[in-house]
Amino acid sequence: MRLQRHLDKKIAGHFNNYKQILVLVGPRQVGKTTILKRIFPEAKYFLLDEDPIRKIFESYDSNVYKQNLSDSEYIILDEIHLLDDPGRVAKIIYDLLPNKKLIITGSSSFNIKNKTTESLAGRKIEYKFFPLTISEFLFQNETENKLNFNVLDNILNKQTLTMRPFDIANITKTILIYGSYPFLIESPRDINYLKNLTESIIFKDILELDLIENKKTAGDLLKLLAYQIGNNVNYAELASRLNIDVRTVKRYIDIFEQSYIIFRLNPYSKNKRRELIKSPKIFFFDNGIRNSLINNFESVELRSDRGALFENFIVSEIYKANLYGEYNLNMNYWRTKSGYEVDLVLSDNKKLIACEIKYSKGSISKAFINRYPKAIERVVTLENYY
Repeated sequence: MRLQRHLDKKIAGHFNNYKQILVLVGPRQVGKTTILKRIFPEAKYFLLDEDPIRKIFESYDSNVYKQNLSDSEYIILDEIHLLDDPGRVAKIIYDLLPNKKLIITGSSSFNIKNKTTESLAGRKIEYKFFPLTISEFLFQNETENKLNFNVLDNILNKQTLTMRPFDIANITKTILIYGSYPFLIESPRDINYLKNLTESIIFKDILELDLIENKKTAGDLLKLLAYQIGNNVNYAELASRLNIDVRTVKRYIDIFEQSYIIFRLNPYSKNKRRELIKSPKIFFFDNGIRNSLINNFESVELRSDRGALFENFIVSEIYKANLYGEYNLNMNYWRTKSGYEVDLVLSDNKKLIACEIKYSKGSISKAFINRYPKAIERVVTLENYY
C-alpha cells in the first residue's frame, strides 16, 4: 500500500528551510507517527505514553536529555501532550541542545496546555494533519496514481467532467458513511473501529485536558452538533437543551474545535463586524466520526441527511486542500434574514466564488448574485465534484 500524503514534501523539507521545531498536530489515528517514521527513519523515537520514557522528559534536566539523546541528530517525541509541561521540554531541548533536530507530535492538548506560555514563541513551525483527503484515499488504495487537489481545483477552474476508470460516486458514498481514516483503507466499513475511535477521541483525549467538568454533557453536546451539521449554531438553544449556560457551550465547542473534531464557518459579509455577530455553521472533519456519534451507518440511499453528509464531506475536503495546498482562501457561508443562502463562499483579494453543494442538483441563490454580481458561480454535486 502506498502511504504518501499531501504534507510529505513540506515535512521532508522542513529542516532545509527552518531550524525551528517541527510540530505535527491532529487527532489520533490520522497517521502522524506513520508519516514521521517514514520520512525520518533514522530519528530516535520516543513514545511518551510509556511511563519510563515520560519520567526521563519530566525530569526537565538538560543533562538527562543529553544522555538519552546523544546518538541521533533527529529526535521524535510522540504524543508530547501527555507530559505535564510539554512546552518546557521542547524549549529545553531546542535552547540547550542546538544540534538536535526536534520533531514532536501532539493532539489538541499540546496547544491548549501551552496557551498561557510564550515558551515556544519563535521556536516552532506547526503543521496540521487530518484524516485522508479523497485524493489520498484513492492514492493509498491504488485507485489513482498521484495526489491532487481536484475538489478545490475543479471549483477554481471549472474543469469539465473527466471520464475515469473507477466509480467515484460509489467510492464517495462509502466515505460519506464511514469517513476516511487511514485504517479504513485496509478494513473498510469497520463500524467497531469507528465507535472505539470516537470514544477515544472524545472521552480520552479531551478529558485528559481536565477542562470539561461533565463527560456526559460534553458527549451530549457533540451529539447535538452532529445532528446539526451544516446548520447555524444557536448557542442559547443548545444551552437550554443541555441545562447548562451559554458560556459553557461556547467553551466546550472551542475545545472540540481545538481537538480537530469540528470546525466552524463564519458568515460572509463585507462588513466584518456584522460577520462576527452572526452565528457560525459547524462541520466535522470526518463523516465517520459524525455518523458514529449518532450511531447511524445506514447506506446513503436510505438517509434523509444525505445532503448534509455530502455538504460536510465537500466543505471538509476544501478546508484540508486549502490548508495543505496553501491556497489561502477565506471560507465562509452566506445567508440573509429572509433565508436566502449560499452553502460555501470562497474568496481572496482577487475573486469571489459562490458554491452551492448539493448531492444531486442545485443552483446559486439569485439574491447573492444580485448583491455580488461579479461573483463566480459553482454548483458542486456527487457527479461533478472530482
